[in-house]
Amino acid sequence: MPMSYLCNASAANLVIIDLQEKLMPVIFDNAQVLRRASVLAQAARLLAIPVIGTVQQPLRLGRTMPLIDDMLDQTIEKCSFDARAEPAFLAALDNGRDELVILGCEAHVCVLQTVLGLLHRQRRVKLVIDAIGSRQERDKICAIDRARAAGADIVSSEMVMFEWMRNSEHPKFREILKLIK
Repeated sequence: MPMSYLCNASAANLVIIDLQEKLMPVIFDNAQVLRRASVLAQAARLLAIPVIGTVQQPLRLGRTMPLIDDMLDQTIEKCSFDARAEPAFLAALDNGRDELVILGCEAHVCVLQTVLGLLHRQRRVKLVIDAIGSRQERDKICAIDRARAAGADIVSSEMVMFEWMRNSEHPKFREILKLIK
């Protein structure tokens, strides 16, 4: 497969959708979702990849989880399920980087609607399946299937990190390997 299909650190934005205080406790396998999101956000920070977060109606669902909040370069409040409906979200993506690595909750609502909308706008989308969640596992599975059918690349957090580095000679390899282990 050509290199252009691999995740590219110099072209990437990490988008973290709605990992919020009042939502996460009801998400299936929430500890795993948060752990993988945190590791990926830390790796993005080490590699100078912008980390953009969204929060869905924060007065009702709370702020971004503290573990993640400190790693966000920008947080965009929204009330639409599709983050693209928020002009600030589109502005945050207008940074010369065309690859969007997406994770968050809920997989079958805000994550999926944002992914489908971005694909419709011809954006390159990588959906991180071990860092997305829904209340019901079957909704997450359905969201992954639909995103794949629409053209999203389905990836794991480790795939993304190793592709961002490309090889073990990368200057941040040891630091990111510690995050992975």
